[in-house]
Amino acid sequence: MAELDTEDREKLDKRTFAYVDKNGEGHLPLNDESHVRNAMARWNQTEFESESAKEAARRKIAAAAKRHGIEIGPEDKIAKPTGGLRAATTKRGPRGGKKTRSARRRRGSGPPPAATSRKRRPRGTAARRISATIRGVNALRAVCVGGGLGAPTVMAGLRRHTDDITGLIAVTDSGRSTGKVRIALDVPAPGDIRSALTVLAEGDPALVKLFSHRFATDKSEELNGMAFGNLFLAALTQQEGSFLRAVEEASRLLGIRGRVVPVTLYNTHLCAKLADGSVVEEEVNVRAPGKAPIERIYLKDDDVHATDGSVAAIEAADLITLGPGSLFTTVCACLLVPEIARAIATAKGLVVYVANTTRQPGQTDGYGIADHVRVVRDYLGGSGLDAVLVNDDPPPDHLQQHYAERGLAYLEPTADEIAKVEAQGVRPVLAPIIDKWTGPRDLWLKQDTIRHDAGRVAEALVKLVGERRPRLRALS
Repeated sequence: MAELDTEDREKLDKRTFAYVDKNGEGHLPLNDESHVRNAMARWNQTEFESESAKEAARRKIAAAAKRHGIEIGPEDKIAKPTGGLRAATTKRGPRGGKKTRSARRRRGSGPPPAATSRKRRPRGTAARRISATIRGVNALRAVCVGGGLGAPTVMAGLRRHTDDITGLIAVTDSGRSTGKVRIALDVPAPGDIRSALTVLAEGDPALVKLFSHRFATDKSEELNGMAFGNLFLAALTQQEGSFLRAVEEASRLLGIRGRVVPVTLYNTHLCAKLADGSVVEEEVNVRAPGKAPIERIYLKDDDVHATDGSVAAIEAADLITLGPGSLFTTVCACLLVPEIARAIATAKGLVVYVANTTRQPGQTDGYGIADHVRVVRDYLGGSGLDAVLVNDDPPPDHLQQHYAERGLAYLEPTADEIAKVEAQGVRPVLAPIIDKWTGPRDLWLKQDTIRHDAGRVAEALVKLVGERRPRLRALS
């Protein structure tokens, strides 16, 4: 994907962006095809100042896409080729691969390709890219472990390459809207599940949008900021008598592509022992800034088991991703379920930790990239982590400064940090994987950070799997 640095960004006319915020900052650049595709991927994840601003940006992106010969799907998420490159006109070949209608016409009734000397017509870069998507679908089995906005971002990127995605999502969140639902209705944390469901949803756009809606009222402290999707999952849990069946039913209603599975069905809480010997309980307190460093985390309940089907998904996966996301309260919280950690540590598939972009006050103050890797390996039992995906595309100075002022210092992949990672027996993989073009977000009672770009992360992961397992490569 083409890059757009700060200097180039400032030279662009404001009309080159999908929208301009109240501070005059342009977002979602539309100056070439790669940025148009990125804008389409980011549009649903961007928090606009109003619905009219969001709709105006959608129209502008659609117009730019049309100029580049790109068709936007009905749910405004997936780019589809137009003209002669129609990915929909395919069927499965004799070995489970796929071939285009034009290829079938060229074959006619003659012998198979291996027995002919027929010359293929030259194909351009765009055609090769579409071919990769056609032939790669369903070849890759991926499991994404985590929660928050991290694992759903990875899932959003990977679904352009495969339908076989399982999200194993954390259920120990206890703050904000999720915490209120847990207390009132005695269910596992629904918030991260809701985020993952909406990322994979391909059903009624109105219902998908409603799932992410937060109530805004100054008349009810309990209802203010409440996500409708959290209440919906809690209501389904009471109706179905099971949180797992509630997630499955929500998946059906939203028409998701892939699966979302809670790592456990136990309504337990995260706890932490701190460096000063004190203990804090519940996730909102474990992640709170201004306390002593975290020494270790654990679950309040001892006998916690993995959700049925989660271990089998890990065992069958070609790729298992951990993170990105809060190191202790999201990524490692999932690994506290013994069967999950054991299955990942002994998995045959490639296990990759998608490293965070910044430190996080209250959890990783003073940490470097190698420290993050060390902690993940520790909660995996000391082994099983094959690689760490690290960003090597520095964000613009103004973004680094914005987050550093809030205690979220950018994690530089220095030679010393990389050497420390290698010393742990983990392969560092450097790639451009962040979103450099979208500015800071105003999240409800949550820390923002330099976020990952779904498409860039997925491209790096698929390439990494292809290097290890050539049979999964989309292109021979």
